[in-house]
Amino acid sequence: MARVRIYDLSRELNMSNKELIAILRDLGIAVKSHSSTIEEADAEAVRELLRAEREERKLAVKAKRPPKKALPKKAPEARHRRARAPSPTPRRAKKAKMARPAPAPTPEPTTEEVLEIEEQVSIRELAELLEVEVSSVLATLMATGLVRTINQPIEAELAIQIGEQYGKKLKLREKEPEPEAPPTRERRVGEVPVPPVVTVLGHVDHGKTTLLDTIRHTNVTATEAGGITQHIGAYEVLVDGHRITFLDTPGHEAFTAMRARGAQVTDIVVLVVAADDGVMPQTIEAINHAKAAGVPIIVAINKIDRPEANVERVKRQLMEHGLVPEEWGGDTICVPISALHGEGVEDLLESILLVAEIEELRGTPTAPAKGTVIEAHLDKGRGPVATILVKDGTLRVGDALVIGAVYGRVRTMINDKGEKVKEAGPSTPVEVQGLSEVPEVGTSIEVVGNEREARRIAEERQIAAREERLRGTQPRRLTLEDLLAQQPEEKKKLNVILKADVQGSVEALTQSLERLNSEEVEINFIHAGVGNIGKSDIMLAAASEAIIIGFNVEVETHADRQLAADEGIEIRLYQVIYRVLDEVRAALAGMLEPEYEEVILGHAEVLQLFQIARVGTVAGCRVLDGRVVRGSQVRVAREQEVIYEGTLTSLRRYTEDVEEVSEGLECGIALDGFNDFREGDILESFTQREVPRTLPA
Repeated sequence: MARVRIYDLSRELNMSNKELIAILRDLGIAVKSHSSTIEEADAEAVRELLRAEREERKLAVKAKRPPKKALPKKAPEARHRRARAPSPTPRRAKKAKMARPAPAPTPEPTTEEVLEIEEQVSIRELAELLEVEVSSVLATLMATGLVRTINQPIEAELAIQIGEQYGKKLKLREKEPEPEAPPTRERRVGEVPVPPVVTVLGHVDHGKTTLLDTIRHTNVTATEAGGITQHIGAYEVLVDGHRITFLDTPGHEAFTAMRARGAQVTDIVVLVVAADDGVMPQTIEAINHAKAAGVPIIVAINKIDRPEANVERVKRQLMEHGLVPEEWGGDTICVPISALHGEGVEDLLESILLVAEIEELRGTPTAPAKGTVIEAHLDKGRGPVATILVKDGTLRVGDALVIGAVYGRVRTMINDKGEKVKEAGPSTPVEVQGLSEVPEVGTSIEVVGNEREARRIAEERQIAAREERLRGTQPRRLTLEDLLAQQPEEKKKLNVILKADVQGSVEALTQSLERLNSEEVEINFIHAGVGNIGKSDIMLAAASEAIIIGFNVEVETHADRQLAADEGIEIRLYQVIYRVLDEVRAALAGMLEPEYEEVILGHAEVLQLFQIARVGTVAGCRVLDGRVVRGSQVRVAREQEVIYEGTLTSLRRYTEDVEEVSEGLECGIALDGFNDFREGDILESFTQREVPRTLPA
């Protein structure tokens, strides 16, 4: 039976892919994405549903009454897929609900009253809820070994157990469900769809340059636009009336170098893999760089025209690195192409547009321009020249710019075709002249009111950078020593780039380090590969806040060592695997949430009360056992009930302040915020001691 692709049907029905997928899921037809296929019978069921909706609307308009939506009709062969279909979107859920009767609500039991409580409830609130004395609840807690004050909260689970002892049934109050988010992002005023920015990555000699040349040539032929200059570093192509911007970067090193400086310029990554060569080391690096950037990946399986090409083998290799093709149940689009002959290139461009539609890339052309420098150089005749990719807003001739510590005014703009333009909108690359100096690649641009303001901001940044250099300071990166003293809420993952001499060492180290993971901390491998540590690894570490671990390898060049020092990247080199495990285990242990245990110091009894001006009530006490220490925590117990817990602020022997008083001696004690002492009260002095935590060996 013939099958229909989702995005073809969506065009036929004049609706978005997301809306069509939602309808199909309401009908019980499980689909993965816009490139999935369905049977013709299922497609006809959708057409019939929409026709019925249109007819119902027409009748409703004539009768001047609200339209009654048509019930969704199941596809003939879709019943067995209903169990696996995702939940319908809020807009379609109503239709699905009308199609079957709702189950009768289960009545609440009337034999016993059920009291609702929050996740935490204080002792006082619990006593009022149970209609018993507070002292009774405190005594029940103390019988279990827990000492609490009347205003201290306890967990709901413990409160439910206490309620059972008093014959009351408690339950945790259910939270009201949060409203579901709309299936698509709400469009803001002035916001319009923008072209996607695409970077092509992959292994050497797998056809990246050939693919880019083919795309350029196809675009020129189709639009009869003449030659396109390549020195600009980026260019646009037109596909079915839609623009796509390609970054012509040297590879994933430049791609990550921009991210390391805070520039997220790429919307989609096209990963080129040769069908006759398969996944290679630089392919794996490119995958890891793209994953670290968090952008969608489209795989172009190139060189399918060669006799030794094996597309299925490439897909299996991609699965080993987390890229599961759509036809195998994943969400990665894989397009077989021959960049040399142009076969499949149009399908690749169409896939890019489909992913861009799903990502809902939008911008505001009326806003001031925001962008990134993707190339810069000094031209003898024109001075400093920078290629700027405008990500949002519109850049115009005459705008005053600040690019890091560089300033200027846009004197001339040239597009990718070598033409002078007066303005550049979102996702548009242009070459800009009129800057004071050559800016750094990856630096963000700012549009300010005038050139004087731009110069002031740039000079302030130059002064700050000069002072920083004189102080010898630089942005600090994460180190293993930092993790030992790091608070747990700051970081729960240790990002690692692992390089080893052979693949066997990589696998052994990866498996051994992953066994150190726990529920609280884990190792996140940004990249693991074979070979010496080079510039690409250092830039990836800078972009991902990662630590580089090398096993039986070296840093490639002195320049790379200097780059790591400049970027503040820590590189640890090892020759013994056990030392790697010991140091990483210690680092992960430093990330664990600390545990504390209570240490009882001593007890004292209140014998007499004294009123002292500007101090308040001071309790004259005798230490019964242990010792009482100034600055420690103190509980005040009266008739075996804890009535207060606070800090011991003043401790005196006669007229002298002392640090501690031992067993059998008398002293005067004052507590922070408490004056209601009575003779016979028992004061318990205690402290909290941190218990060092370790990971199992």
